[in-house]
Amino acid sequence: MAAAAPLPPAGGAPPGGAAGRAAAAPGGPRAEGAEGLFVVLGAGLAAASHPLLYVKLLVQVGHEPLPPTVGRNVLGRKVLYLPGFFTYARHIVEVDGKRGLFRGLTPRLISSTLSTITRGSVKKAFPLEDMEHVSNKDDVKTSLRKVVKETSHEMMMQCVSRVVSHPLHVISMRCMVQFVGREVKYSGVFSAIGRIFKEEGILGFFVGLVPHILGDVIFLWCCNLLAHFINTYAVDDNFSQASVIRSYTKFVMGIAVSMLTYPFLLVGDLMAVNNCGLRAGLPPYAPAFTSWIHCWRYLSAQGQLFRGSSLLFRRAPMPATCFPID
Repeated sequence: MAAAAPLPPAGGAPPGGAAGRAAAAPGGPRAEGAEGLFVVLGAGLAAASHPLLYVKLLVQVGHEPLPPTVGRNVLGRKVLYLPGFFTYARHIVEVDGKRGLFRGLTPRLISSTLSTITRGSVKKAFPLEDMEHVSNKDDVKTSLRKVVKETSHEMMMQCVSRVVSHPLHVISMRCMVQFVGREVKYSGVFSAIGRIFKEEGILGFFVGLVPHILGDVIFLWCCNLLAHFINTYAVDDNFSQASVIRSYTKFVMGIAVSMLTYPFLLVGDLMAVNNCGLRAGLPPYAPAFTSWIHCWRYLSAQGQLFRGSSLLFRRAPMPATCFPID
């Protein structure tokens, strides 16, 4: 699921007067309005990106209902390509209609809303003290201390929001993978909650939580520390565009580090649906894993730790004798 965006830091103090102080006070009308805006934006982003996440999950569990097609790579050699996102989405529409692309959306929206509200609540309960912006190489220790403090605070918010929203994430994943076996075991949020509690107990709502949290933590620390060291040692303060480059460093690092942590996302999602009575969580798609480490080792042995990381150009293994040599 998409991570909720953190709430923006509070702005400067408003003009004097009771009205201004009320607007700036924690929990005041302005703060509540900002939180509500982030909830709406988060829900909108989750809804818009849901078909992409849906197709990705089906690819992650190994469901390939369409045959590969013959194409050529950049060297002109014949290769097999598995269906990309648009072809796969079109197949889902043919089977379930356009509404089928939004299977499992309701629990995902609830999960996104819970995540955003939780992050805002944690931020209010444990506010981060403002520190003066430091980028000069003479203040490396001060700057690094600032990054560590901010990252620790962000990690705490992310971990708490992940724990709170994960049960709905599990329900959403299971609703979506029912497409594989055409099951109707999880037909609604409340019925799904009752079924999981009855069959698996409380722990059933938190399967796959550990790899997700580990992925979040590794992502935050690697992204923030790499961006800090690049901005400190690689970007010269005398360069006219130094501030512009620094503003994009963290974004670029986020893209790079997300590939490093993708296996944690994959393992977490597979554990959420594994051995839950649905076809997508049973052989031939996957064995019944005893733990997320077992799942990781299995995928690693199969060379599948990055399965589903790309939905545009997906190469399929091709026998050596499939095509004559050009």
